Amino acid sequence: MAEMRDVVQFEIGGVQYALDIHISREIVEMMPITPVPRAPAHIAGIINLRGEITNILNLNYLMGLPHGEEAENQKIIVLVPDAANGSNVGLIVDDVQSVLQVSEDDIDQMDETMSREAYVKGIIKMGKDENENKDLVIWIDIAKILSDTLTESEV
Repeated sequence: MAEMRDVVQFEIGGVQYALDIHISREIVEMMPITPVPRAPAHIAGIINLRGEITNILNLNYLMGLPHGEEAENQKIIVLVPDAANGSNVGLIVDDVQSVLQVSEDDIDQMDETMSREAYVKGIIKMGKDENENKDLVIWIDIAKILSDTLTESEV
């Protein structure tokens, strides 16, 4: 029997993405974000989330995607502190679809170059049967994105 993976499915710019559920702490509605002077472009600002200052990142910028229109249902996916070197970090996404349990059989793993350069762990095929065109969900390696970003900005 294939192993199951739990992921959070979300949308940016009309494209479906997923990240590992174990690195997300919670999903919150969009709230006012306080800009930080002279912050790099990937930092949207900070919020006070129940007494904790949380850094909010523009995920589309981190992934090299164009900055789209502000979506009506924008959410913030707050990560567990371990995912960002102990920092409180949230990611802006256009919308969160669902939490999915995906079979390893429905995931195409990416080759080394694609996973390293594009931060893609795999492609999740969503669909009902073999004859149907399956919707594709890009499973991103958020830990690697954050690791590279935090390392680059400290230089």
